[in-house]
Amino acid sequence: MTVPLVPLSILDVAPVASGSSPAQALRNTLELARLAEDWGYRRYWVAEHHNTPALAACSPPVLVAWLAAATSSMRIGSGGVMLPNHAPLVVAEQFGTLEALHPGRIDLGIGRAPTTDAITATALRRRDGASAGDTYPDQIRELIEYFADSAGNGVSAVTAAGNRPPLWLLGASEGSARLAGALGLPYSFAHHLGADQIVSAVRAYRAAFRPSTQLDRPVVMVAASVVCADTDERARWHAAAGDLLFLQAVGGKAGQFPSPQDAADYPYTPNERQTIAERMVRRIVGAPSTVRAGIEELVSATEADELMITTSVYDHADRLRSYELVAEILGT
Repeated sequence: MTVPLVPLSILDVAPVASGSSPAQALRNTLELARLAEDWGYRRYWVAEHHNTPALAACSPPVLVAWLAAATSSMRIGSGGVMLPNHAPLVVAEQFGTLEALHPGRIDLGIGRAPTTDAITATALRRRDGASAGDTYPDQIRELIEYFADSAGNGVSAVTAAGNRPPLWLLGASEGSARLAGALGLPYSFAHHLGADQIVSAVRAYRAAFRPSTQLDRPVVMVAASVVCADTDERARWHAAAGDLLFLQAVGGKAGQFPSPQDAADYPYTPNERQTIAERMVRRIVGAPSTVRAGIEELVSATEADELMITTSVYDHADRLRSYELVAEILGT
């Protein structure tokens, strides 16, 4: 069965290839964003990661400003701002400014995960004696109040009032899904992080949904890891480098993004091969026909309103080609 076409978007983490630099990775991001607009992608979101040598996306508001100025029609946003790392007032001011500068083109995706190690998370987060996780729902409400100019603390986020971009809640669990529903926000589920919970989480979101000033019905976007190439074999060759990067990160030896040849030469243990096999269910990897079938199955299972894909491979040209192929097979 062919699934009706859903809008297609991009989540970019700005991968830093081994032997390259973060500056080059960011230039690659700019090139991809410009091409993605031509290819018909609806949104282009940038992630927030810290102390991760393989990923240069660490400052969403700076990147959003840069990319919005370099494009003309595609929506640009964060995928997302990890709210416990920041004061809600600062986020409201930043994204209110962005919305004022680029009206109708900015998205504010927010999440809860630290997207870094424990030491770096401590360095990032406010030292107010409270657990960031415990206060997350309150932080979201505070953020919303700044955009409405109704915060009860007497503080006004000057650029935020009247300049609220659409607010999305990101997550990979039933807990985040229920919170998004209760707040009446659109929900973006990270399939590449929680594939085993996606169907139950989407169901929980829709059941918990309550209309809000932003949204009158539940809206689900699924973010999926996709690697597409001319053949299944070539796609798996590119994807293997991401598997090796994951193993290195888990083993505390994270570096820049390894090459496919590095992955081919690596002496995997049986346990590592099992870990890689388990990761496969979180990704869609293959030739165009294989990728289309995987995407159709995912959209059908979740009844998603939109699909956001993230592709991290070693070579920038191969990454561009993957996104271009997906746009072609889905007819954006």
